[in-house]
Amino acid sequence: MTALAYVDHRRDPALWARSLNISREAVELYLASDVIDLHLDTFIWQRMFRYDLAKRHGGGLFGHRFYSQVDLPRIREARVTGGIWVITTNPARRAASRARVFSENLERLTAILDGFPDDVTLVRTAAQYEAAVRAGRHAAFLGIQGGNALDAPGALDRLDDRIVRVTLVHLSRSSLGQTSSPLGGKEDTGLTAAGHAYVEALDAKRIFVDLAHISRKGFFEAAHAHDASLPLIVTHTGVTGVHPHWRNLDDEQLRVIADTGGTIGVMYESSFLGPSRWTGRAALVADHVMHIVNTVGADHASLGSDWDGAIWPPRDLVTPLELPRVVQLLLDRGLAPDAIRKVLGKNFLRTLRALRG
Repeated sequence: MTALAYVDHRRDPALWARSLNISREAVELYLASDVIDLHLDTFIWQRMFRYDLAKRHGGGLFGHRFYSQVDLPRIREARVTGGIWVITTNPARRAASRARVFSENLERLTAILDGFPDDVTLVRTAAQYEAAVRAGRHAAFLGIQGGNALDAPGALDRLDDRIVRVTLVHLSRSSLGQTSSPLGGKEDTGLTAAGHAYVEALDAKRIFVDLAHISRKGFFEAAHAHDASLPLIVTHTGVTGVHPHWRNLDDEQLRVIADTGGTIGVMYESSFLGPSRWTGRAALVADHVMHIVNTVGADHASLGSDWDGAIWPPRDLVTPLELPRVVQLLLDRGLAPDAIRKVLGKNFLRTLRALRG
């Protein structure tokens, strides 16, 4: 395939700043940073509707709501230097076929990303990420949302080091444990024995245990089962210290992640960030980041958009092209440039080095 077509904003950062109505300082800080998104769910639309990752899309049927938030040209134009592209498990699929379908989807996503060698490099480690960025490419990590993709006996043997993280559970209860979602029922049954063994297996394979979506009881049980010498992560969440919600983490949970040296990615679903989908703004993302920073320190906050994960993003943060607005908002709140660089990407790279060397 040919190289992707996009505008390189490094040639005129002032123009990009004016188009976003922010300072040139914010744009230049953004352009000089590692920018890594911990959760991109765009592949789900490719699987269901053949959404073309190589095509620059508009707002879709719903004006950037639910989908049509990300594609590779916009990722490149926004200079998102890295991202975890996720394979989400269909909870309605029978257990007998889930491992096979996961393997097929893994090869399919790998082939798509490998189809743009001038623009994208599939990476597994921090060193590979850095090499890709030096070569001017987007560094694509791969992850799984819903560990029950591989919960059959022996299915975890299918996992190779292309997978950098697994979200243990998603929006439904599974053989591994209880979701935080109301769809999982009222009783918090926590982590199962199979889930405990699964955490240990991921640790042994040096794959991040991602505690997004898990119930509160399951969260602490998974943290207890986890090898304390390795970092835990939560790739896409909000925090109850800003907005109480079943999907968000409280301060005690933030401290558990920080105590392992891990990081917490703030996501962009407006109803998790604040009281209304209709009034969501990028300022809420900055509020959640700042709460993490003020609670456990600047070493433990990241960004995990959940773009294309059927979310309703803030009205001024509907695609990666608006990301420098978050930098401006963090500067306005007094966060130092070095700390902002940590939030944008360095914190995740630190945890990845700790996990995989």
